[in-house]
Amino acid sequence: MTESDTLQPGRIALVTGASSGLGLATADGLLDSGLKVIFAARNQERLERLCAERGPNALAFSLDVTDGAAVAGLLDALPETWREIDVLVANAGSDVGGRQRFDEGAVADWSSTIETNVNGVVRVCHAVIPGMLARGRGHVVTIGSIAGLSTYAGGVIYSASKYAVRAFTEGLRKDYKQDPIRITEILPGLVRTGFAAARFGGDQDKAAEFYDSFPAALTPEDIAAATLFALEQPQHVNIAQIVVTPTGDK
Repeated sequence: MTESDTLQPGRIALVTGASSGLGLATADGLLDSGLKVIFAARNQERLERLCAERGPNALAFSLDVTDGAAVAGLLDALPETWREIDVLVANAGSDVGGRQRFDEGAVADWSSTIETNVNGVVRVCHAVIPGMLARGRGHVVTIGSIAGLSTYAGGVIYSASKYAVRAFTEGLRKDYKQDPIRITEILPGLVRTGFAAARFGGDQDKAAEFYDSFPAALTPEDIAAATLFALEQPQHVNIAQIVVTPTGDK
């Protein structure tokens, strides 16, 4: 296979939601591939600790994707030598208050999910893609979900947000089909992370019970591997979508 133009040592990647779970595993995978990686998330203290452990090619960057002004100014806020972003992994997501019937949930929680999962992805892509176009290279990866392929009871808003991510990503691919950037969506099935605990207000026991109710679950590293697979393809190959589910999941 022809060597990827994207995974060149010293190229720069930005990963949102990089303080834990899928984002952290993906950021680590990119570091291992020789890239310089911007670990972006809201928890600056945790980010700084993680990046200090990983060396000079890891940069802690406080970013709340629901803050429009902060995302719009993210390039100016980065150190000058970290602004030429070749890989964007739009991973930050939320399902706070999820897994309950629509009328029993709080509108504030539903709005927050949409704000993070949809508007956050739109904002980050809008901030980064112009630079990719100007340089004539780049790869955008959005982290969707199988909830964007099929709805389920108790997941009305989360599914709606992930259907939107799927449509947005497909639209981006068509907008830029004549341009030298690639657009990929990764659609994971069940992944055992801290996501469920966040959904349930930090209730670790309820989160463990939720994951244990399924016969199998993926790991964050499984999704990171799928992302790296898409990135490592030669430039003339664009992996449009990768659906990843646990073995035996129907």
